[in-house]
Amino acid sequence: MPDNFETLFQIRKPIIGMIHLSGNTPSDKVKRALEELTVYQEEGVDGAIIEDYHGSVDDVYGTLKESSTRGFKIVRGVNLLRNPYSSFRLASEFGAKFIQFDSVQTPNLNLGLYNQLRVEYPTIAVLGGVGFKYTKPIENTLETDLKEGREKCEAIVTTGSGTGIETPIEKLREFKRLLGDFPLIVGAGVDLRNVSEQLRNTDGAVIGSYFKPDRYTYLPVDRNRVRNLMKIVKEVRSI
Repeated sequence: MPDNFETLFQIRKPIIGMIHLSGNTPSDKVKRALEELTVYQEEGVDGAIIEDYHGSVDDVYGTLKESSTRGFKIVRGVNLLRNPYSSFRLASEFGAKFIQFDSVQTPNLNLGLYNQLRVEYPTIAVLGGVGFKYTKPIENTLETDLKEGREKCEAIVTTGSGTGIETPIEKLREFKRLLGDFPLIVGAGVDLRNVSEQLRNTDGAVIGSYFKPDRYTYLPVDRNRVRNLMKIVKEVRSI
């Protein structure tokens, strides 16, 4: 069985940084990804998702392979936007502990393949999207979607309408009311201004564009942005 969310990160309200794989060449993308993993780890970020946002599957592969030999302690994850089912294999091959599926809502899944992969890769945890940005709405009630979703993954992730756009606090509160003790992750729009309130209503956050200068995802991670946000995170955890 995969680790549950609490044992996966071993800390309250973990912060997961995105690795967007931006850069001019494949080698540049891997080099920058390793530098960003180092910044995240040194500044106390708990996990990192290596995603083919600006890169390819080969770039994800190269980053996972190189990072697996560098002794990183940060918990690594994978999100293949173009073929999420392949995330299981890549994560398993290079010691990543979790993957993200932007939607685990039944109409958006090849459910037979997904269930087969869950059995084939029993130690890989899944952060599963419900009401995720850029996914098509379906006709189920939110209660039904969350009930089905929690059976497919170790934590639910939700967002607002797009990358870098704040997730409405009312949405997070309603999700958390229906999920109860099941982990809820806010997956977009967290920044220095709202992180305290967002974390008070969730169990963790995925943060990507805020860690970049001017929120421009092609740019390298800004260490000061990471450091300043993590200071507030530590304050929230102490309450």
